[in-house]
Amino acid sequence: MKNRAVVALFVAFLLSLPALAQQQPASSTTSDQSSPATSSQTTPSGDTATGKAPLQYESHQGFWGKVNPFARKKYVQRQTQPIRDRINELDELTSANSKMIKDVDGRAQQGIQQASAKATEADQHAVDAGNKATQAQTTATQANNRLTTVEGVVSNIDQYKSTNQTEIRFRPGQTVLSKNAKSALDDIATPLKGQRGYIVEVQGFSSGKGQEAIATSRKMADAVVRYLVENHEIPVYRIYVLGMGNAPIQSANTAQDQGAKPKRMSGGRVEVSLMKNDLEQLASSSNGAVQAK
Repeated sequence: MKNRAVVALFVAFLLSLPALAQQQPASSTTSDQSSPATSSQTTPSGDTATGKAPLQYESHQGFWGKVNPFARKKYVQRQTQPIRDRINELDELTSANSKMIKDVDGRAQQGIQQASAKATEADQHAVDAGNKATQAQTTATQANNRLTTVEGVVSNIDQYKSTNQTEIRFRPGQTVLSKNAKSALDDIATPLKGQRGYIVEVQGFSSGKGQEAIATSRKMADAVVRYLVENHEIPVYRIYVLGMGNAPIQSANTAQDQGAKPKRMSGGRVEVSLMKNDLEQLASSSNGAVQAK
């Protein structure tokens, strides 16, 4: 009987061990749950990445030490849940940081592209400004050259130079133009159409004496003028007429030989001289400048 009683007590002791083990960790868990709360109040919030206090490890290991062979699944889950929550918070924080880094990098790349575009635009503006400056300098040079030409023309506006000359012969006592005379007038007057800066000098010479010779020379000169106006539309204000009568004719030999006397002519003749100034040159330069533009 005594042996049976001892065995029964030993079995009862073995059966009571799990219950004691479950009660001991529960009390330690309660103390552990209170200790993090106390620690979170004393620890600054900026010590960790999440802003929370570090997790506290159990200082009391219980009846079984570090490992409880009789621990249940719910007990293990309850012990590891704070760790899983903290890991999830760290994952979320890492994801937010990665997104923030991508946003900052995107804004930086966009800013670099905008700065590069602005720099390219500034370079283009500088090139355009340089081209405009060169064009302005060219225009100023052309204007200066043209002003110099105009000044020269204005200073020589009344300086006419003989460019072409022809002689019309008349038979004695006649004032009608011959076919050859008309052909010679056509050659000198046709190129004048549309030109400026010219005058036509018409001088009539006739044999005879006194006013009769002057009147005859004037009639021959008028015949020439009439043909130029009617057939070639030369303005009358560009023609200067003078009846010289039987005035002596200065020849090249007379100019060279000062001792010789000027000879007098027989019959009638009209000298037609085309004289020009620099207005034609100014008009041609203006047309060239317009075409260059």
